[in-house]
Amino acid sequence: MNPVDPATASSCMDPCDIGSTPYREALDAILGSIKPTTDTERLLIRSALGRIAAEDIRAVSDIPLSRNSAMDGYACRFSDLNAGETSELEIVGTSAAGSPFHGNVQAGQCIRILTGAVVPEQLNVVVMQEECTVAGNKVVVSGKHKADQFIRQSGEDLARGEVAIRKGQTIHASELGVLASVGCPKISVFRTPTVAYFSTGDELRGIGEPLGEGDVYDSNRYSLFGLLINAGATPIDMGVVRDDFESTLRALKKAADAADFVVTTAGASVGDSDFVRMALEELGELRLWKVAMKPGRPLAFGRIDNSWFFGLPGNPVSVLVTFDKFVQPALNKFRGDQQRSSIRLLARSTQPIRKNVGRLEFQRGVLTVDQNGDATVASTGNQSSGVLTSMSLANCYIVLPLECGNLPAGSKVWVEPFDTHMLEVG
Repeated sequence: MNPVDPATASSCMDPCDIGSTPYREALDAILGSIKPTTDTERLLIRSALGRIAAEDIRAVSDIPLSRNSAMDGYACRFSDLNAGETSELEIVGTSAAGSPFHGNVQAGQCIRILTGAVVPEQLNVVVMQEECTVAGNKVVVSGKHKADQFIRQSGEDLARGEVAIRKGQTIHASELGVLASVGCPKISVFRTPTVAYFSTGDELRGIGEPLGEGDVYDSNRYSLFGLLINAGATPIDMGVVRDDFESTLRALKKAADAADFVVTTAGASVGDSDFVRMALEELGELRLWKVAMKPGRPLAFGRIDNSWFFGLPGNPVSVLVTFDKFVQPALNKFRGDQQRSSIRLLARSTQPIRKNVGRLEFQRGVLTVDQNGDATVASTGNQSSGVLTSMSLANCYIVLPLECGNLPAGSKVWVEPFDTHMLEVG
């Protein structure tokens, strides 16, 4: 529950949302409908970046294979060091990464060792060079030390047979390194979902076309392209569809024939020119319409033949928010990604927040860390769903639950960061 004043709480829903599905219920219904793909392909690991592993990858040997040094210094026996006093040792060789020392080290002797080099079995201490003084073939060791210090043990990272990459894990840069470290050249990954998308509206114009009275440039298709690429999908841009039923019907059919998912913007509301919903009901099945949230109430979800359908609102902010909250999780589930919840944390609002009781809202904010290390958040300003810059300027959502009303400055609110980087007050 959001930490709001109980005086603002109410169980009543905004009149505009009567008949709308609550957000959590809508998301659960959508995710309950989507089944993960079982289609896979085998790729060279560099080509698997951003994909979802379709198999477990196990280490075929211990990683690291041999004990090695974590420091530049000198390797010796712990029993040769005087606790808390200086010790003088004879240097009898060197072990470097890729060139191990193969001689015999007697009591009272040591070897020069470099980072990553194999530590001979009979030696169990690495003393960093900063604590050593060298004179000819002798080294004087100072300070207190302990057995096995600065030695990476065999199998410390991964033991032979241990799972290195799990099925359902996203292959990021670190996973590429893990795959390489176990000598894995290829990996099976789940198929990328294809998504056909188009905008609807007689007022939409392409970039470079002249704008007449009432016309706007179609920004939604560009936003969707970026969202789909970031989501690990294969986008199919089908352009702009004009506001008439037959054109909409043909476009939806063509899109459903071409892709796993169909995403449209606008045309799914209740206006006289909103033909998407009517075309969907003729071609397929409408499973959900209207969600009790702002922005993004006129969301439609359904199915056309073998394709899942999302009818997003036309306002540009609503497109971004509903994609993030509904389409992205659906794509994640389809592509075998492990489901995860958004990170939420409490922040202090630096400004008053305006909100009507009765609807879940995702307002756009800027999350910072103040000089005391506390999280604070400020609104990006105008929260109209037509103000696209409110998303461009934001780095988080301010999540305001149904029962929350207006809040004074200083209130604690839940925020969902867009990523893990926050602005720090200098």
